[in-house]
Order: sequence, then structure tokens, then C-alpha cells
Amino acid sequence: MWAGAVLCGAVLWGPPVLAQVAAATTTATAVPLNSAMDDRLFYQVLISEMALSSGDASSAYELILDAARRTQDEGLFRRAVDIALRSRAGEQALAASRAWRLARPDSADAVRLQLQILLALNRKDSLDEPLRTLLTLTPPMDRPGLISALPRFLQRIGDARGIAALMEGALKPYRDVEATKVPVRVALGRAWLEAGEADRALALAREAQALDTAAPGPALLAMELMPRQPQAEVLVTAYLGQASAEPQLRLAYVRVLTAAQRYPDAVGQLEILTRQQPTIAPPFLSLGALQLELKQIKAGEAALLRYIELVQPQVAAAAAPEPDTALSSTDSEDDDLPSRPEQGLVQAWLMLAQSAEQRGDFRGAEAWLAKVGDPQRALDVQTRRASILVRQGKVSQARELIRQVPERDPDHARAKLLAEAGVLREAKHWREAYDVLAGASQRFSDDTDLLYEQAMMAEKLNRLDDMEQLLRRVIALKPENAHAHNALGYSLAERSLRLPEARQLVQRALELLPGDPFITDSLGWVEFRMGNREEALRLLRSAYATRPDVEIAAHLGEVLWAMGRRDEARVVWREARVRDAANDVLRETLARLRVDL
Repeated sequence: MWAGAVLCGAVLWGPPVLAQVAAATTTATAVPLNSAMDDRLFYQVLISEMALSSGDASSAYELILDAARRTQDEGLFRRAVDIALRSRAGEQALAASRAWRLARPDSADAVRLQLQILLALNRKDSLDEPLRTLLTLTPPMDRPGLISALPRFLQRIGDARGIAALMEGALKPYRDVEATKVPVRVALGRAWLEAGEADRALALAREAQALDTAAPGPALLAMELMPRQPQAEVLVTAYLGQASAEPQLRLAYVRVLTAAQRYPDAVGQLEILTRQQPTIAPPFLSLGALQLELKQIKAGEAALLRYIELVQPQVAAAAAPEPDTALSSTDSEDDDLPSRPEQGLVQAWLMLAQSAEQRGDFRGAEAWLAKVGDPQRALDVQTRRASILVRQGKVSQARELIRQVPERDPDHARAKLLAEAGVLREAKHWREAYDVLAGASQRFSDDTDLLYEQAMMAEKLNRLDDMEQLLRRVIALKPENAHAHNALGYSLAERSLRLPEARQLVQRALELLPGDPFITDSLGWVEFRMGNREEALRLLRSAYATRPDVEIAAHLGEVLWAMGRRDEARVVWREARVRDAANDVLRETLARLRVDL
């Protein structure tokens, strides 16, 4: 397995020597060219390739390496390495790279390939000299790019702390050079972050930004630091506050905010981006999706319609027949690009259908769904149609619609079962949903997603022992599943059962997903049930600020109400009711507390 990754790099660095053989055996009508290939070399290469074709890789390697040493030809050295890698002979590949370096000490390609082989062989103690040499041989104008790439290039070793220390030594000569002082600090920061030293990485990010406020690297490093070091966000916003800030950096920030479920903040950044680049389509798709999630229906639909307006010409152009031309070397790299706008278009249609459905405009929802002709999205389309039927009380027809979708493979079959259970859950047919998921769990044993969904239905049926058993099964199978920890802890707190254990479970979930607003909400609810109202209020305010969700609002309002801050509670509840007046948790809370808004 180790040879495969190295092989890709080796092959890309130069054409096979067979190209030279081909050049030497052109027809007599070709224009003769001067060549370094004499008769001996020609036959040596030819015999080597014949030996390789017959399965004698060892002889092929020896012949090519001998020819390379004799001629000092870099293409032949590269071919020797390639032959060794293809036969998974790591030591031979390393020997060939060393011979290449001896013959051509000024070859950066030889050093780079040797580094790759050493990494594949996990020879971390041998990396220092070739790494320093590669930095020296790299032209000054290319050195910042190489330095920036080092953390990812070296991380395959697995010894993060050792790699960080190695980079500290190798990059020391370039730390105060004008062109490399920022890339060095960013690269070292990324290495130390990988080694678990977030404080050290943050200090390096701050140094780098102080040296060059317009450089994007420190802001990118700060984004990586944000989950562990929230204060790093200051560096990101400082960079983005400049007129020269790169739009792609803002989009990267949006992804970080979205991953943290900070949807209002992500929307704010996307609004800036769409104002700055009103003719670029993708940000409008993300903006529309987030606005719909936040129940900003009109704004979300407007953003999606703008996306469709921008992307439809791209889809039409991609669908048009192209001239019959030869495939260039770069064509294959972007084969999937034309399909991306089309995929986004389908996604926009599906979201608009869902939005129309939630507004009760079933005819409008069907009109959007009718536009989706991709058979790969048949389940998505039929699931939306099933949801419309559920809203009309036609649950049996909705289930049948899902079941009629052809099963392409086991993953698709599993997705169909989840979709059917989702339809039943939406109709509040908890028992039927539980049965579907129980059958699915038997068919797809130890599937944690199915077990988790089954546990949620058990909770709805008040089968608490079953729920706990299922969630503990999920945790046993997947200990890093934060949602299972959170669900179990929250369910215990909701019923005021084993509250210390509930707190431990939710705290563990928050360790696994730091800053998650729904888990923070659960922890706030646990604290409230334990009588720690001030701490509960702090946590719930933080969760609501990050994600103004209706259920979080219901909890926050109840804590405020219990603390006698009833006007504040009503304000929070009113905001939530505007977003989703039909939310079960909000309605139950208001009814239980006998609150009239």
C-alpha cells in the first residue's frame, strides 16, 4: 500500500523513458534529431522494458539504474525509481533516489522524490538533511509555496510533535527572510496545532498577521484554530475587514461558521460576499439554504432564485455539444466541474419545493419537484412528495411512494428505510416509525444511524429502557458519537432522572463537539433541572446567540420565566413563535406555564 501514494508523485515528475525509446525508433521519414541515446543505451532500455513486461522487475530495475548511473540521465533515474515502486521494493526505490542525488546534486526533483520515499517508509530520522537540501535548491520565488505545503506533505508520518520539531530546525534560516517570514510562521503554526499545541500555534498566527496584515495565511490558520482557540477568530475578522480580503477566504470562514452551527453569523458573511460578487452563483445557494434553515423564508427563496438565474446559463452551456477535439492534459482534471452547477440547480429546486410545501403551497412545491429529472435524485424527489402527502393526511400513500423507488444498492435501500421512517415521524406515527427502524437495524446490523433514529422513536413512545439501551449501543459502537451522548443526557434531564450522570453525558458530548449550540442547550437544561439557574441562563444565552432555534428559545424563555424575568421570557418566546408557531416544544412550554403571548 505504501508505494501507491509515492508512485503518483513519481510518475508526475517526468515522462517514462519509453518516450526516449519511441523517439529513437521513429520512421525513416521523420526529421533526424541529435540524441544522447547510443546503441548500447537503446538496447539496455529496450531489454529492461522487455524484462519488466515479462515480470522480471528486478532485472529491469538493475538495467535501468546502471544506464542512469552511466549517463547521469534524470529520466532514467526516475524510471528506475518508478520500476521499484511498481514492484513495491521500497529499499530499491530509495537506493535509486540516492544514486540520482549523487549523480545530480543540484536536482530538486531527486531530493523531493527521496523525501517522498522516506516518508512512505516512515524513516522520519532521515528526513532532516533532504528537507534542508530541498529548501536550499528551491528557487526563492517558489520557496514560500513549498514552505506552506510542508505540514500537509510531512503529516503522513504520524509523529506530529516530531514533525513540528523537524520543521522548526529546517525553517530556521528562513524565519526572518522577507519573502518567507510569514509562510514560515503559518507553516509552523499548522504543525504545532497538529501536535496539539494550540497556544503555540495561536502565538505564531498572531506573529504572522502582525508582520503582514494583508496575508491570507494567518487568517486561514486562525480558522483552523477556532474550534480549540475561539480567540483566534479576531485574526480572521481583522483580515476580512480589509478591502483587499480574498473572497475565497470569506467563503472558507462561512464553512467554519456553518460547521459550528453559527448560522446567523454565516448568513452575515454570505450577504457581504454576495454584495461584493453579485454574479458569482455558489454563495447564493449557501445563503438561501441557511436563510431557510433560520426560517427567513422570503430572503431564502430570493437567494435561491438568484442562484438559479445565475447558474442556468452554465448548465445550458455544459449540456451543449462540444467540438470534437483531442483531450488535453488538463481536461481530465476538471471532468466533474460541468456537473456541479447542475447538482446545485437540483439542490435549489428541492429546497424551493420544501419551502413551498411548508408554506402550504403544494402546487408550487410540485412544480419545483417536476423540474428534477435526474434518476439519481428520485428518492429525494419522492421523499418531498411523500412529505406533501403527509401534510394532507395521506400517510399510507406517502409510504407507498417511498417504497416504489427502485433500490440501486444496499446504501440506497438503507436510505429508503430512513426516508420511510422520516415520513412516519413527520406524521407522528411513532410506533410505525419505530417498527420500520427496528427492521432496518436487523437488516443493517450495527448501523449507528439506524440505531440512533430507533432510539429517538423509543423516546417518543416513552420506552425509556429501550431508548437507553439503543443509545448505549451506539456509544459502544461509536464512542465519539456526540449526538448519542447528548440525546441520552438530555432525555434523562428532561425527566429529572440521574442528573449528575446526565451532566456527565452532555459534557462528554460537548467535548466531542465543542461549541455545538444544541449540546450547549442540553447542558443548560441539565443545569436548570439541577437548580443552577444562573449557569443555565449563561449556557442557554450562548446557545441561542449561536443558533436562534425555536427549541433553544423555549428553554431559554422557561429559565427566564422561572427567574422572574418574565418580560424577557416573552420577548424570546415571541421571536420563536414568529419563526415556527407550530413547534411542539414551544407550544408545550407555553401551555404548561399557562403563558399567553
